[in-house]
Formats: sequence, structure tokens, C-alpha cells
Amino acid sequence: MSKGTVGIVGLGIMGGAIARNLVAAGWRVVGYDIDAKRREELAAAGIDIASDTGAVAHAAAHILTSLPHPDALATTVRAIVAAGMPKRIVVEVSTFSIEDKAKSEAALRAAGHVMLDAPLSGTGEQAKVKDLVVYASGDSASIAALKPVFADFAREAHDLGVFGNGSRMKFVANLLVAIHNVASAEAMVLGIKAGLDPHQVVKLVRTGAGNSRVFELRAPKMADNRYDEPTMRISTWQKDMAIIDRFAAELGAPTPLFDATAPIYAAALAQGHGARDTAVVCAVLEKMAGIKR
Repeated sequence: MSKGTVGIVGLGIMGGAIARNLVAAGWRVVGYDIDAKRREELAAAGIDIASDTGAVAHAAAHILTSLPHPDALATTVRAIVAAGMPKRIVVEVSTFSIEDKAKSEAALRAAGHVMLDAPLSGTGEQAKVKDLVVYASGDSASIAALKPVFADFAREAHDLGVFGNGSRMKFVANLLVAIHNVASAEAMVLGIKAGLDPHQVVKLVRTGAGNSRVFELRAPKMADNRYDEPTMRISTWQKDMAIIDRFAAELGAPTPLFDATAPIYAAALAQGHGARDTAVVCAVLEKMAGIKR
């Protein structure tokens, strides 16, 4: 027996993993993505594929949106509003500026809907095994109503209060991800340059004080020199970097370590790694070190 129906707009790395987990947990998931290949893949995984976003709004009172850029969010919101349905709770899990999310929240509220700002902490790999944390913010009653859904695709979900606090928390967390990812690559390149076995470096760092969750997730990719199954693409990450940079600058908060990582990510993009996993910064540093594998 189905636990209920959940709509998902955006069936990419994150949205697709969430959809699969919800179906496995007993939910009916009605999803839509503009990419026909993604629709086909998720249909094979048991997701009911809708003809468009409006059809998702017709089918589900609770809708998650996992989208690549703010224009996609604005288009999705217009389609939900145009569907003319009674109250829908729209859970926006992407990482966008608070201003972009606030515009969509106002448009949905004017149409009688509720929007939650609920970005996720975790990679695509973590999403596959429900190792995500939901930073929810906005209407507390709506957050409480979605807790059963959150519980079936994430290990934790938190109500952070007023709309926008979820994104503020995500920016703090992603600042650390940016730093830890480049720091992990720097350590791996130092070890490789010193003649150590990269897989042994991964094993032994994990047992010591220098370990981090990001190292655990990304260093194995660095050791294998394999980046073509992305859990977060460099091209997408550049969007997140720009949002964090602007957010910190507006607050007047110093970010010297975060700033130091920016040229490494920019180099990865310039070297043609845009579609690859962010762990590919290791390859950038290897090139700087004169290492060829």
C-alpha cells in the first residue's frame, strides 16, 4: 500500500536518487524532467513520469524541486501556478541565492501555495544511500507535514526557522566543502609526489586526525584517477561558489581559505573538466606538480 504521492520536478543526480529512494520506501512518485533520457531512466525505476510540471502539480500536493539554475526554478513555479490547483507545498532543495528563492516563494504564496527553502547537505553518492541532511526553513507546519517524506530519503531533517535560513546554513556548509575538497586533493598530490601509494594514503588518512567527510567521499576518486561519474559536476559547483562568494561579501565576512580554492576550481573548468566530478581538482594540482598518471 502506497504511503502517498510525492511530486518531483528535476530528476538529475540528486532528484533522481531521491525519487528512487522514495519509491523503494513505499511512496508513489510522480516526476518530470526536461531531459528525455532521465525520464526514461526513472520510468524504469518505478517513477510515474508526468507529461510536464503542470501534470505533477495536478497529481501531488507535495512537490520537491531539484533544479540546475534559477531560470529553471522560475519556469517551474510559473507552471505550478498556471496549473490552478489548490494549496501545494513546494519543497525547493536546490542551492540558489536567497533572492531567487524569495521571488519564487512570493509567486507561489500569491497563488495560495507554500514554498519551503530546504537545500540538502550531501553529494549524489550520499543521496543514493539516504545520507543527506535537509536544511528546511519556512512554514513550520509544512515542514512538520513533510517529515515522513524527508525521513525516507535523508538521515536527518531540521527546521531552521524563517524562510532563507536553510540556504544560509547550506552556504556555510558548502564553504567548508569547497575548502575540504581542495585540501584533500592537495594532500593526495603531496603523497603521490612523495612516492606513496595513493590508495594507502586514503586508507591511512581516514584513520587519523586529518580525516573529513569530504576526504572520505572524494579521495577514493582521486586515488583511482576516475572522475567521470560525477556526484557534483564542476560546472554546477561554480554556480554554488559564486553564490557563497556573493553571500559572504554582502555580509562583510572574510573567507581567505575559500577564496584560495576559487582559482583551482576555475582551472578545472578551463581545462575542460566541467562535466566531471569536483574531485577532479586533484588532476589540476597533479598537472601543476608535473605528475602524469
